[in-house]
Amino acid sequence: MGPVEVEPMPGYLDLITRASTVMLGAWRDCSSCGLELSKRTLLDNAYITWTEIVLFLFSAFLWTQVRRGLTESLFQPLAQWCRLLPKDAAKMPESAWKLVFYTMSWSYSTYLLFFTSYSFFHDPPSVFYNWQSGMSVPVDIAIAYLIQGSFYGHSIYATVYMDAWRKDSAVMVVHHIITLALISFSYAFRYHNVGILVLFLHDINDIQLEFTKLNIYLKSRGGGNHLLNDVLSNMGSVSFSITWFWFRLYWFPLKVLYATCVSSLQSVPNIPFYFFFNTLLLALLLMNIYWFLFIVVFVVKVLKVKEVNDVREYEEEEGNKAAAGLLREPRAENKDGDAGHHNSAQG
Repeated sequence: MGPVEVEPMPGYLDLITRASTVMLGAWRDCSSCGLELSKRTLLDNAYITWTEIVLFLFSAFLWTQVRRGLTESLFQPLAQWCRLLPKDAAKMPESAWKLVFYTMSWSYSTYLLFFTSYSFFHDPPSVFYNWQSGMSVPVDIAIAYLIQGSFYGHSIYATVYMDAWRKDSAVMVVHHIITLALISFSYAFRYHNVGILVLFLHDINDIQLEFTKLNIYLKSRGGGNHLLNDVLSNMGSVSFSITWFWFRLYWFPLKVLYATCVSSLQSVPNIPFYFFFNTLLLALLLMNIYWFLFIVVFVVKVLKVKEVNDVREYEEEEGNKAAAGLLREPRAENKDGDAGHHNSAQG
């Protein structure tokens, strides 16, 4: 049984000092660390069946087919009915699909953390209480893992072949691979409790992001300017910016990373793949910081131009226009010697 008293959440300074001290100490004590120990630890502690692997592959394929079906039968006709601009109509099905999925997945994670007996959010160190290698995974958590793992397996394919390519799409592929690795290995090593907490802290931002993008597309439908969608997109962008920092840059490191770096060794002194999982979680934190820089630039642009847009798409479109202008200009000078007149006509 774990302690009854809930350990208070640390501050950033406490996280940095204690986590670095514990990790350095663990590294010095690991005299036999290396490839051979990792291989032996993997064989001794990773538990996953062929049935679970087949279910994962089938579910990933199923998500792809469900998305295609919803896109063709619902999202694309809805974009046409709303008379979206062509560039918005092309991107609207992607955002609509992600909004549907993340709303469903985050609602389920919220149910597990706040409406059941699990205390992982309020007492993060409890994710490692009574941990045992090969312990059984509760059915409700196993369902969440199947949903999320198969979705990110689908998302790797979807980012490359189905989604609109953006400035950070390559980083997004890396993000999906790291997330899938975390989900798969945390399930196999029975770190599913902390996994549910990680998913809860990340999915809420995706809901707000896709909600905001949908309202950006809808506010200019039919060539007009719709005030309600304009207001909702601005509200969504503000909420998204705040919760990104609060969930991913405040709660994630102070709840999850503290639990995995410090509390895990307190509960299970020889916990397997300690450095591997914490490296992946730290990489996830770095990507959250990387995307937060996009958010800062996004907010600055909103304050300057008074319009909500996706800064990744904005900069890409501006770059394409500039390149097109440079390509057209020499031909215009050769044709009539009036490059300025030609460029203004093109604009």
